[in-house]
Amino acid sequence: MRRPLLTFAVLLTLAIGSLGAGPADPPPLPDRMADTGGGSQLITAEAPDTGSTTGTVTWWERRGGGWVAAGSAPARFGANGPAEGASREQGTSTTPTGLYDLPYAFGIEEAPTGTRYSYRKVNEDSWWCQDNASGAYNRWVEPRPADCRAEEAEHLVSYGTQYARALVIGFNYDRPVRGRGAGIFLHVNGRGATAGCVSVPADAMAEILAWADPERDPHIAIGTSSGPTAITRY
Repeated sequence: MRRPLLTFAVLLTLAIGSLGAGPADPPPLPDRMADTGGGSQLITAEAPDTGSTTGTVTWWERRGGGWVAAGSAPARFGANGPAEGASREQGTSTTPTGLYDLPYAFGIEEAPTGTRYSYRKVNEDSWWCQDNASGAYNRWVEPRPADCRAEEAEHLVSYGTQYARALVIGFNYDRPVRGRGAGIFLHVNGRGATAGCVSVPADAMAEILAWADPERDPHIAIGTSSGPTAITRY
């Protein structure tokens, strides 16, 4: 009788152990993505769905062969939520989903201590051209050229809160497609949803700029938690 009793005790112990074990933690978000840009730093901007104007920005880095979250903050998106970047239309107040590089930083305020990114200081002559008829479409211009109408451009110094500090998101930047959209940034929160950018609290923006290292080739991935615009697709 001793052996059956021992077997029963072993089985009972295993059963109790399996009942107490919770589900395994999912892999970090970057490990579930189709692409992270090839660098060792990544920013993710994730909204619950395409109707959401809020979500989460997390900045990640590779440590010891794996992705680790270096920080996180609540995020805001366009007033009409995220939309597929490859087919987005200008003027829709949507935030383009996809994976993008981060060409440079800029701001009205000084760069945070420790900033390694190229940081362009905003002045009275600084504009971002969004005029589809201009040769400077989707570019910083200083001063504003004659073919870029003022009503079709952002006078950067006029956005003292949002553009206190920002990172340019490389959406439609290298080879701009007219009508796709211009002036998409990661910037400081304004009063509410954005016109298409991603925004975070001021302290988070300062932390991201002090953390981001261009030698580690950081990218930003923007997307939803699931569906056709799921962040894991990019």
